[in-house]
Amino acid sequence: MRETMKKQHIFYGYILIGFGVYFLIKQLDLVWFQPYYSWPTFLAIVGIAFLIHSYSYNVYENIFIGILLLGLGIHFHGLERFPFWVDHWSIYILIAGIGFLIRYVKTKSGLIVGSVLIAIAIIMLFSITLPAWFVWIYGVIDFLETFWPVALIVIGVYLLRVKR
Repeated sequence: MRETMKKQHIFYGYILIGFGVYFLIKQLDLVWFQPYYSWPTFLAIVGIAFLIHSYSYNVYENIFIGILLLGLGIHFHGLERFPFWVDHWSIYILIAGIGFLIRYVKTKSGLIVGSVLIAIAIIMLFSITLPAWFVWIYGVIDFLETFWPVALIVIGVYLLRVKR
């Protein structure tokens, strides 16, 4: 129990150091960092804190959330800064899939989920330019875009009910 509390304090320390560096750079008004004075930077800082903590203390289950938050921070900064950045909902699925695959390297769990999510993201990302014989996928995409919140609810209920 004491070891868990120590690890949590260290994690909070990483977050406070990250936020401190952010606010110090903002207070010094460094020109090079001005485009990053926004909320996606906070996502990236927390994601980096999760990753540092995960690798420093072998708490590899937190790699997924670290990659997810860091990926979202990078994605939102990309949307703000680069006109060529892809603004499609499948990017979120891609980030989650990458998180599962990176976590798989250390925990040996999540390979199938990560691979399926990345495959779905790639198909959806390029679904705009699919050949004519792939027209049936547009119906599937319309269905998923309409009812994806229901899928989230069902998966959430399942996860609450499953025995560990």
